[in-house]
Amino acid sequence: MAIDPSLLVDLSGDEARAVKRLFERGVTIPPQPRVLQELQEALARGVADVRTLSRIISQDPGIVSTLFKVVQSPAYREFQPFSSLTRVLQAIGLQQTANILRAVALSASLPARHNRKAFEAYWTRSQAIAELAMLIADERVTVCNIFPDQAYLAGVFLECGVPVLMQRFSTYCASMRLDEPGRWANLVEEDARFNADHCVIGYLVGKYWKLPNFICDAIRHHHEIERLDMHASRTMVAILQLAIHYYHLDQHLETPDWSKVCGDVFDELGLGEDSLPELTDIVLERYHKAAV
Repeated sequence: MAIDPSLLVDLSGDEARAVKRLFERGVTIPPQPRVLQELQEALARGVADVRTLSRIISQDPGIVSTLFKVVQSPAYREFQPFSSLTRVLQAIGLQQTANILRAVALSASLPARHNRKAFEAYWTRSQAIAELAMLIADERVTVCNIFPDQAYLAGVFLECGVPVLMQRFSTYCASMRLDEPGRWANLVEEDARFNADHCVIGYLVGKYWKLPNFICDAIRHHHEIERLDMHASRTMVAILQLAIHYYHLDQHLETPDWSKVCGDVFDELGLGEDSLPELTDIVLERYHKAAV
């Protein structure tokens, strides 16, 4: 697969050259499902009839089923129960529903070719972080102006460069020791062994799938919040970092680098050491209720 040059315009020269080499070695960006392409084309044409859009989405029962699971989240409690796909579109909104559909379609586009157990662990982690990010955004929306569907979308796509590299390199999981509890891809090791950066790969997937630019930038720089000047991207990274922290708390694991980023996270989300415990209790309680 040749890389679309338009996806590389915002990368540095070194990053663009590294990406081109990876694609020459067989790395590919997962395609969007046809139903998602049709939906985006309809929205771009200004189609707003929910029955027409429902018929498009209904062509993929798997996506519809997963969509209904997502909207059972406490983040959408004011609209529940959802009796039909038309009701989802009416209550949540057309673009908001499209964002959730992008997120739920990604896993179907990245099937496990090997290391099935590692893929399953990846998607479990990804889903948990996305749900936590959605709840954080719901709790802080008046402060942050990031909406639950946007946070969920960013959470699902956040580390999607990892399964892309897992698909291409059969030794990636073992090299990154992803089968060990609490382990995650280390950028330094990743670069040394594969000359790759899963954050940049995830950014390219986001651009190819036409995610909002601020979400793509958040994916690219989620390990370096200090580099982000754009408020929306910075805020999204803060939400994602807090979601990762909550995920680790829930799993009784240490959060790598939390001490380095927590100051920026607190500033961006309008939090302090004294207000964090209350938000933590609220979000984790809602998260566990949703899982019941």
